[in-house]
Amino acid sequence: MLNAYCLGGSLYVPATHQDLLTIANGTRWPALRSVIFCTEDAVAENALENALVHLEHCLTAMIATTAMLRFVRVRNPAVLARLLAQPGIEKLDGFVFPKLDINNADVYLDMLKHSKYLCMPTLETRDVFDTAKLIQLRDHLLGCQYEQRILALRIGGNDLLAILGIRRPRDRTIYRTPLGHIIAQIVTVFKPFGFQITAPVFEHLDCVQLLQEELSEDIAHGLCGKTAIHPQQLPVIEAAFQVTPTDLAAAQRILSEERAVFQFNGSMCEIATHRAWAHTIVARQKTLS
Repeated sequence: MLNAYCLGGSLYVPATHQDLLTIANGTRWPALRSVIFCTEDAVAENALENALVHLEHCLTAMIATTAMLRFVRVRNPAVLARLLAQPGIEKLDGFVFPKLDINNADVYLDMLKHSKYLCMPTLETRDVFDTAKLIQLRDHLLGCQYEQRILALRIGGNDLLAILGIRRPRDRTIYRTPLGHIIAQIVTVFKPFGFQITAPVFEHLDCVQLLQEELSEDIAHGLCGKTAIHPQQLPVIEAAFQVTPTDLAAAQRILSEERAVFQFNGSMCEIATHRAWAHTIVARQKTLS
């Protein structure tokens, strides 16, 4: 199974984009680690058919493999079914499912049951605000062994804010909005059970320092990867997820040290409690190097 840190900064691209094929072939932005072609919120209802036809032509013409991971964010189960029947669909790595909840999880995931495709369900409905419903969804995914197909869960920050009638402010990170404790809740419900989680988009293109601050919070919450809405965000996201030499040295020492507790670089290192973090740091460094 892939480590979800391999996603890096995932660029959202509307399926209507005129350079869809160039992007899909990895020649537009060679350093891009993953791309998500969107047929949902980034495409108007009256443009959906044109977007799907454009995407289908792209699937036929795109090269078979690239170093970049390629996903499609489907609009609904009907769009997923249509795409799965298209020539060239095998060139994709997987799909992003919008607004996943207990009512549609089987509909989406059963379509991929006997396939190679990875999926990234997005948590962005009212159920996210209900801990009991989050736990119910988690237990259902585990009970049906869907977690083997899930590369990461995504947090639909803008959709969740929309449910509250709020737009992300320009003067604070998402962690200083009502979604701060919701993100923490998603992490504590899903991460102990092996699910990886990616960070929500940052919609302001001219607030680089604030994006850097939010990325620091994303990493502190154990999130892996963040979706970009513009290529100029990618270097900032990629830089934030790089492992610092200090963290790597500490992680390597924790994994090799025989003593139960020791001091390193001014901090206590305790093997029993820090080993999981150390494994994550080493895996992240290996994935992103």
